[in-house]
Amino acid sequence: MNVLVAYDVATSTPEGERRLRHIAKICEDFGQRVQYSVFECVLGETQWVTFRHRLLSEMKADEDSLRFYMIPGRFADSTETHGRDRRIDFEGPLIV
Repeated sequence: MNVLVAYDVATSTPEGERRLRHIAKICEDFGQRVQYSVFECVLGETQWVTFRHRLLSEMKADEDSLRFYMIPGRFADSTETHGRDRRIDFEGPLIV
């Protein structure tokens, strides 16, 4: 399953800054950053359940916002990008 994750974490306190770092780290464990607070993740069912649980456990619902968008097909087929593109197509050819 392809999941686009976007988050907004209140960082007016040291605790908020810590949550921001933790949420970003969790997202990095499961996907790739395409913008500062946006990640593209390709997940199996078990990974999705784990990922979602970890993020929801870390966020503070009355201060933060977390959005999951389920994207059908491949990200490359459903995305139009302009400007600097941070995304790496792991499904395409890999040159080492």
